[in-house]
Amino acid sequence: MRLLVTRPRADADALAGALRGVGVEPVLAAVMTIEPEPGVAVDLAGVQALLFTSANGVRAFIRQIGAGQADTRDLPVLAVGDATARAAAEAGFAYIESAGGDVQDLTALAARRLDAKAGALLHPAGRDVAGPLKMALEAQGFEVRRQTYYRAAVVRTLPDAARRALLDGALDGVLLFSPRTAQAFAILVDDAGLTDALGELYAYCLSAAVAEVIKDVRWKDVRIAVEPTQAALLARIASDMPAASP
Repeated sequence: MRLLVTRPRADADALAGALRGVGVEPVLAAVMTIEPEPGVAVDLAGVQALLFTSANGVRAFIRQIGAGQADTRDLPVLAVGDATARAAAEAGFAYIESAGGDVQDLTALAARRLDAKAGALLHPAGRDVAGPLKMALEAQGFEVRRQTYYRAAVVRTLPDAARRALLDGALDGVLLFSPRTAQAFAILVDDAGLTDALGELYAYCLSAAVAEVIKDVRWKDVRIAVEPTQAALLARIASDMPAASP
């Protein structure tokens, strides 16, 4: 089985290794690039814990604080999922707990583990991140500071690797990890005049929210992970391999 990986390169490399581990040949074609937001100050005054909703948030935060603030890594970290928790561990944070799911799971974990009176929560985020986490926790009495450290910029044209694979009929499916990525991919494919090629492919979506964005595109079928984790999506792919392989 050959699957197109649309994630930004830093995320795609680790995912590619996991895909090879279950017998999938990945084709890397990032539809977004991660760019730092310049001149953003890190305000940790009164912060009791860090909330990370993506590995990109971890990496951007570490770039922003620089190597000279090692004590920052002593702050407790609550991560949305296992991949984000691994990124935090690789960055040197000592106290990490994964919610193992989505933003709702992270909200519930923060409410269980933290005391709203013990200090603010810092959420290092991207420019286009929506506000459910901040709103949900503030409704429970927490102070949540969402600081923007990076932006995900959509590429101008469909990556060459994706174009060639679609033209050659050399794919079985496409992995889509976020609604924004799914929307960007669909637009880029349409701009390239290759939308009809998607009718022969499986769309592997991390969640129902991702699948909703591409519901009007004709696919061979849309597969949704049973829970919004990379492990669940890989399991979904593995279960389809006999049916999807030529």
